[in-house]
Amino acid sequence: MTLAEFEAADAGALNGALLALWWDARGDWAKAHEVAQEIETADGAWVHAYLHRKEGDVGNASYWYRRAGRPVPAGDLRAEWEAIVEALLR
Repeated sequence: MTLAEFEAADAGALNGALLALWWDARGDWAKAHEVAQEIETADGAWVHAYLHRKEGDVGNASYWYRRAGRPVPAGDLRAEWEAIVEALLR
């Protein structure tokens, strides 16, 4: 699946961390966070971290980036979202 196909997909075709990012792309941060909270993997922690960074909760985001084994990024949120989606699609 490509990034464009992911963005056009229906929620029913996705699960886990990708589903959380799908909800985030549709402006439903709360639903994205609800999904991400249920994922107990490094990928789930990465998405959870991204969501808290987007929310502006840097301390909580830092905790989740550590759990994911990822550095805390300082760049554009959209670029991070795309990087996460592309990594998870691989």
